[in-house]
Amino acid sequence: MSAVADGEQLAPVLAAAPAADGEFVEITDADVEQVVELWQACGLTRPWNDPYVDIAEARAGDGSTVLVARADGRVSATAMAGHDGHRGWLYYVAVAPEAQSTGLGRAAVVAAEAWLVARGARKIQLMVRTTNTDVIGFYERLGYADQECTVLGRWVEPS
Repeated sequence: MSAVADGEQLAPVLAAAPAADGEFVEITDADVEQVVELWQACGLTRPWNDPYVDIAEARAGDGSTVLVARADGRVSATAMAGHDGHRGWLYYVAVAPEAQSTGLGRAAVVAAEAWLVARGARKIQLMVRTTNTDVIGFYERLGYADQECTVLGRWVEPS
């Protein structure tokens, strides 16, 4: 196991389903609908990002995944993780509204960090919409800080 800066050990990511409630495993085909429903319930989806495409693309290669935890047989938390060869990235960290403030969000981040560290990531980054002020404090409590950079982007049409 790898240690994080404050000495806490990163939990191993279990790869085999079924998992006990609260354990993070890689998404299965049977989880996809519940994951999209969770992301919608948490306000993470946007009209210009098809969550089904995001899930499919994350599952398509070795450099990314979607991790899920279940409670009572339902997906209760997720974290999408991707390693670009230089940095690790977190996306779609979500916890069912009824399970928020229970530590499950922290567990999702720790599981995704462990997955990324196991693939060589030395720095992990994420983007938070500036309007999502509640979640910024959550990430700051986990040791994430504003990197004082501006993220620029543009959409390109496939050829």
